Amino acid sequence: QVQLVESGGGLVQAGGSLRLSCVVSGRTFSSYGMGWFRQAPGKEREFVAAINWSGSSTWYTGSVKGRFTISRDNAKNTVYLRMNSLKPEDTAVYYCAASQHFSGSYYVTQYDYWGQGTQVTVSS
Repeated sequence: QVQLVESGGGLVQAGGSLRLSCVVSGRTFSSYGMGWFRQAPGKEREFVAAINWSGSSTWYTGSVKGRFTISRDNAKNTVYLRMNSLKPEDTAVYYCAASQHFSGSYYVTQYDYWGQGTQVTVSS
C-alpha cells in the first residue's frame, strides 16, 4: 500500500518562504510522476507543480512560476515544494500526489495516490 505524508505547512507573512515535504512509502517511488496540488476554501483542487520520475523535467502553473520549485530525492522517497515570495492568494491546503502512468499531468484524475494535505496560510 502506498502512503503519502506531507509536512512543512504553516503560517507565514507575505513575501516569506516555506518548504513542503512529502514522504512516500513503498519501493517504487522512483517510478512515479509526482505532483503538488492545492485547494482553497470553496474552490476546486488545482495543479501547482509536477516532476517526472528522475527529476529531469518539471512543470508549473503560471501563477507560481519563478516562485516555487519542485524537486525530488529518490533515495529518500521524498518530493519537495520550495515556495518563495509567498502571497495571500497562495493560501490553501497543499496536497502531494503520485501517478503510476503520467508525468507532468495537470489533472487530478491522473494521479493514483494522495496525501492528507498540509495547510499553508499566508498573511498580508
